[in-house]
Amino acid sequence: MSLTKKKKRNEYKHSMDLKSLKILNASRDDFRKKLEEIPYRGYEVEQLSDGRKIVIAKPDGKSVYGQPKKEDFFVWVYNPIEGTLWQITHRQIYEDLKLKEDKDASIALKAIDYLKRVHRGEEPE
Repeated sequence: MSLTKKKKRNEYKHSMDLKSLKILNASRDDFRKKLEEIPYRGYEVEQLSDGRKIVIAKPDGKSVYGQPKKEDFFVWVYNPIEGTLWQITHRQIYEDLKLKEDKDASIALKAIDYLKRVHRGEEPE
C-alpha cells in the first residue's frame, strides 16, 4: 500500500523502543491465541522499503463499556528517521485504496486481495 509522505492525521512525534516480532498468519483462533501471549511493549512487525516500519504496541489503551481491552494492540507506521508514529485509520486505508482504484483498478484489486488473504490467515509476499 502507498503510505503517503504528507503530514498525516494521527501522526505523533515520538521515538519507540522496539523488539522484533514475527508471527505467521494462521486461523483466526490460533492467531488470537498467539497475540494474547505477547508481552506488553512495542514490537517491529515489518520493515517497509522506504525505511519506515510497521509496529504494534500492546496494550493499546482501548476500552469497551469502560473495561480496558488488555489483549488488543495499536498498529503504527513508525518513521525512525523522523521519529514519528502514524496511527493509520480505516478511513485512510479506504482513501488509499480509492486513489489506487482511480489510478489503476487492477492495483486496488490486488491490494484488496492481499488484505483478504491476510484476513484468512495467509502470509502473502
